[in-house]
Amino acid sequence: MNRNFWITILTAVILITGTYFIFKNKPQEQLKNNEVVFWTLQMNDFAPYINGVIEEFETQNPEIKIKWVDVPFSEGEKRTLASVLSDNPPDLVNLNPDFSATLAHKGALYEIPEESTEQFNKEILNSLKYNGKIYSIPWYATSAITIFNKDLISKSGIPVPKTYMEIAQYAHIVKMKTNAYILLPNITENDTMLKILNKFGASSSKLLTSETAVNVFDLFKYLYSNGLIPKETVTMTLQESLEKYMSGNIVMLGAGANFLNMIKENAPSTYAKTDIAPQLTGTLGQYDFSLMNFVIPLRAKHKDEALKFALFLTNDKNQLELAKLTNVLAVNKTTLQNEFYTKYDKNDLMAKARVISAKQLNKVQPVYKTQKNQKEINNIINAATQEILLDKASTEEILNKAAQDWKKLEE
Repeated sequence: MNRNFWITILTAVILITGTYFIFKNKPQEQLKNNEVVFWTLQMNDFAPYINGVIEEFETQNPEIKIKWVDVPFSEGEKRTLASVLSDNPPDLVNLNPDFSATLAHKGALYEIPEESTEQFNKEILNSLKYNGKIYSIPWYATSAITIFNKDLISKSGIPVPKTYMEIAQYAHIVKMKTNAYILLPNITENDTMLKILNKFGASSSKLLTSETAVNVFDLFKYLYSNGLIPKETVTMTLQESLEKYMSGNIVMLGAGANFLNMIKENAPSTYAKTDIAPQLTGTLGQYDFSLMNFVIPLRAKHKDEALKFALFLTNDKNQLELAKLTNVLAVNKTTLQNEFYTKYDKNDLMAKARVISAKQLNKVQPVYKTQKNQKEINNIINAATQEILLDKASTEEILNKAAQDWKKLEE
């Protein structure tokens, strides 16, 4: 064997070994290059569920790796804003629709192809559109119900009110026959009054002085000035209203289904008298709801992979599993047709609440959307509401000033 033979053998070994390491490392490098960074908002309590979904997705899509980061709710908006404007944002982010719309307005989000959103409830999906385009994918929803004391309703001899107009119609009868208040509306808490105005089609600065808006405020003024709703209405929160419901001082409470558990645990005798109905509506007949969604930053490096994972997270199977773990409402239209959302035992209030809430998702338009300077707008409306209830001036005068102050925030 001459020297050239050994050189040939050695060269072959080097080439084979090098090729082995190249191919051995290539899948790992590809996974690293296809790593989708996924942010959620305070979902760590449901880590087994999310990790299970990630594991199943990665098994079905071995070329994609998911890196999950759970962000504290209080830091979500601040951290997201900083990240989406950087050169290295996460690929998929869990946000609320209001902040998502703000980012869309800034041109910071990837537009979701509409043909990829067929699996979602159309009313919910339409509520997320910004300038006719889709920049976010819905994840889960909630929708308040009416919790009521069926014994007090029976003593009053009235049907369960369905609208705010019926509240005004029956309030005197309830007070006279039960000495309880029909309702404690938390109309000076956050944007509650604006959402009520939206149910009458009067939730803008331009419409605040309309006859419709004046009539809505006057409805509550009538109830308040005649002692048909508690004096605490001018300041009381929903949590405080719950206390009054549990003590039998108010007949009806508009709240999320989770309040049923609080009543059951803290006032079992009241819970035994409790039933539920759809939330109160205005003249437009639609319902309020809250939503969480996903967005893909425009600068994300793995947009296609992020969209694929988001659609997997929100498929029929995964939506149903999340709903059963959390009692939130699915947004997948197939999941919403599951008997979990269509049938209930008459003795299971939580199941009944879930079915009623899910049905409400089919009528949520027009949606009240948060606006620029929303906190300041809330303060203007809530201050005006208090002044109207306390009869500081005529409803028209107070609303004219409030509308002017609101328009200044829009300039």
